[in-house]
Amino acid sequence: MGTINTIIMAFVLSFLICAVTGPFIIPALIKLKFGQEIREIGPSWHKKKSGTPTMGGVIFILAITVSTMIFAPCKEALFVLITSLFFGITGFVDDFIKIVKKRNLGLTEKQKMLMQIVSSLLFIIIGKITGIIDYSIKIPFIEGYVDIWYFYIPVALFVLVGGTNSVNLTDGLDGLAASVTAVVGVFFTVCLYKISSAENPSLLPVAIFAAAVTGGCIGFLLFNAHPAKVFMGDTGSLFLGGAVCAMALVIKNPLILVIVGGVYVIETLSVIIQVTSFKLTGKRVFKMSPIHHHFEMCGWSEKKIVLTAILITLILSIISYIIMF
Repeated sequence: MGTINTIIMAFVLSFLICAVTGPFIIPALIKLKFGQEIREIGPSWHKKKSGTPTMGGVIFILAITVSTMIFAPCKEALFVLITSLFFGITGFVDDFIKIVKKRNLGLTEKQKMLMQIVSSLLFIIIGKITGIIDYSIKIPFIEGYVDIWYFYIPVALFVLVGGTNSVNLTDGLDGLAASVTAVVGVFFTVCLYKISSAENPSLLPVAIFAAAVTGGCIGFLLFNAHPAKVFMGDTGSLFLGGAVCAMALVIKNPLILVIVGGVYVIETLSVIIQVTSFKLTGKRVFKMSPIHHHFEMCGWSEKKIVLTAILITLILSIISYIIMF
């Protein structure tokens, strides 16, 4: 019972830190003129959001960091936290350049990719040295774990870089990325707790970290739900992407991320399909991509799209849990 109480307290503290610091951090971002520039190619009605403070991800990053340090000051939780912070730093640099240069594009694609690859390699190197990860993964419906030897490195790179960018693409509507990630955070909290109880006690601190992520996302929604008072920016979305992907790799089940993170996958696929179709045929499959903008163009409200994404993620989380256990 004590461990469950710790998980709950980590969730509550993370939520409360967001709720308390948000009203102070948001005015500070406004004072610093950290306003979001809205892309011209985006939906025209999004232009009214121009000037809304960005880099708000610092709110839940602070909350998650403090909560984790208090309730799970162990190498496993700190390893996942530091990995998330590495990706968050990439997002911070990207956001800062956007703000300084007053444009929607910050780092070049090559620069951002390079920083993400470096963060991913640090995850693999540090994880291997500390013994937190090895080269084995869980394949759904196959008993035990499969050692994929040095193929693990490209797999981990693909999961971390691809996953973080998928979460980043999902962050296009008020509350969308935070809501979906909150549900995914609950899934990882439950799974990590069950795994730590049944076979690997060292993963309990990571379950506490997952609870802190969930609390941070829900606390952030107090200010990020429609109409958003602040955006998380790449600072927040890449941090969350790093957290989700790192947890999937730590439980040696990166493939489950494709299912539980189905909304992230759909968002990414919509962009790939759109770009490929336009280059090959000159025609677009969707009215706009990522797909959440397509539904906007079809007349869906932001709230309807977000609620639908939450429901889909809840269903996928249940399916993922059944597959895992």
